[in-house]
Amino acid sequence: MDFIVTEKAEPIMALECKWSQTAVDRNLRCWKARFPKCDALQVSATGTKDFVTPDGIRVCDAFDLLGSLV
Repeated sequence: MDFIVTEKAEPIMALECKWSQTAVDRNLRCWKARFPKCDALQVSATGTKDFVTPDGIRVCDAFDLLGSLV
C-alpha cells in the first residue's frame, strides 16, 4: 500500500497508486480481506474507468478521486 489513512489508530482507507490502470494489486486485496470495513482504492494517473471489484475495492482515476475530496 502507498497510503493508509487512520482514525483513532484504526485504518479507514487504504490507497494504492499506479501510473496506469492495471489489475488490482494483490497486497491491496489481502488488506481488504483482513480489514473489510476499511475503504480500499486503487487510483491511477492515466486510467479512465471507475468501478468497484466484487471484493469491494474501488478502481478509479486519481483526478476524479482528488476532486471528490475537496
